[in-house]
Amino acid sequence: MAEVVLYEDSNHKNILMEDYSEGEMIPANQHLIIHNGKGMFLDPGGHKMHSKLFADLSNHLLPMDVKYLFFSHQDPDIVAAINFWLMATEADGYMSSLWTRFVSHFGIDSMMADRIKPIHDEGTLLDLEGVQLSVIPAHFLHSCGNFQVYDPVSKILYSGDLGASIGTEDRIVEDFDSHVQYIEGFHKRYMPTNKGYQLWARMVEQLDIEMIAPQHGAVYKGKENVKKFIDWVRDLPCGLDTMDETYQLPTKLYGS
Repeated sequence: MAEVVLYEDSNHKNILMEDYSEGEMIPANQHLIIHNGKGMFLDPGGHKMHSKLFADLSNHLLPMDVKYLFFSHQDPDIVAAINFWLMATEADGYMSSLWTRFVSHFGIDSMMADRIKPIHDEGTLLDLEGVQLSVIPAHFLHSCGNFQVYDPVSKILYSGDLGASIGTEDRIVEDFDSHVQYIEGFHKRYMPTNKGYQLWARMVEQLDIEMIAPQHGAVYKGKENVKKFIDWVRDLPCGLDTMDETYQLPTKLYGS
């Protein structure tokens, strides 16, 4: 595990906490935003990592000072340990209203259920000790109920699975063109249609973004790399756009 401080000033800190995965688990990033001694913890992950992660989180904040838990969507690498985090902190957990009842299948204690707060499709603002964090829609990228967080102090967009890279050990994208090989396959297969990319690009271009920090892989640092990524996905065919020949009845036995 390593920690990377993405931004820091006298009142504000953004920490990338990675990588707690093991075995066949997909590597995942956990992110922490701290402002005036209170925190938001983003996409905290699954069961096998929560004890180590909790210990390292405690180096930065007391559990009672975690104000928000943010879950970008419903995948187990994001929400599987939700009950632990609700019990170990006093934070409320925020996620799409589409997923609040589904995540109960991960074993949420009945006493914790009212601390899961639904986010409606249009998103919301959350106040973190005087900073308004924007929870913005990113629906179908790749979940039908999907959100991202924009921090106006650090100017970091926490993008969830959008921007995820697979197969690189880099923590920071130094050269976008050479990085494409690690993101192309995922972004063509896991996102449903290019229209989602177009709507997202049009929205986030209104933000002043210095960094895009996904839940998997390297961080896009600097306005040039941010712009290159936005422009790249805007024009990328993906999902159903590429599957005309895939929708056919199978002719081969499994394994042959």
